Amino acid sequence: MKKHITDFTIVDRKSYGPNYFALTLQHPDSMPEIVPGQFVEVEVKGTREVMLRRPISIHDVDYKNNTLTLLVQIVGKGTRQLSELKIGEKLNLVYPLGHGFTLEGEKVLLVGGGAGTAPLLYLSKHFASKGVKPTIILGGRTKELIPVQEPFGQYGELCIATDDGSQGEKGMVTQHSRFAEKYDRIFTCGPTPMMKAVARHAQANGIECEVSLENMMACGVGACLCCVCDTDEGHKCVCKEGPVFNIKKLNKWMEN
Repeated sequence: MKKHITDFTIVDRKSYGPNYFALTLQHPDSMPEIVPGQFVEVEVKGTREVMLRRPISIHDVDYKNNTLTLLVQIVGKGTRQLSELKIGEKLNLVYPLGHGFTLEGEKVLLVGGGAGTAPLLYLSKHFASKGVKPTIILGGRTKELIPVQEPFGQYGELCIATDDGSQGEKGMVTQHSRFAEKYDRIFTCGPTPMMKAVARHAQANGIECEVSLENMMACGVGACLCCVCDTDEGHKCVCKEGPVFNIKKLNKWMEN
């Protein structure tokens, strides 16, 4: 898929608590096809510490208005600088990068945690457009640590799991009662321990499962080799061959 380098204009900005924010960016013309699960590399201008671009999942796409939305967690100087941008400012993106989710299944489960909820909204929207109502489980230690919830309810059945029971069912996402059902496919993105727990459940129950890995991706095009993972076809760059992988392709990934 062809990659583009484009200046987008920030047309909306929303904060979700102290640690998350969303930027809606408008393309000057029409956008190319973007697959749920793909990401962008964002240019962060400033000091030496933020000279590298930042990989950020695509949260939503609106072709009618030529916009895409990024949900960002503030974790360092670069993302802090992005959080201070104002409506009307420009942001340069390299996009769309990587391989997204396999867009198949009639009864699908989407599982997200923390910033890993980001790519699942566009995935939910895609399934809804095909007449498939996904089950969506979002989890966190507390309800405050689940950054975005309301939009998911437009596209599927939204379920919440919190470790402290402050919202939804108490416990980890894999302990949610909806996990007892049979699904064609499970798609997950979030903290690695959570994704591994989801993947083990899928493997034990013979369910196809895809995970969106969060390896450090400095270049986004497979040049720097800092995001390599071990697959059944040898070592692959997560930014170029992923970030989405079927768990059957990942060697020993669930063993640790």
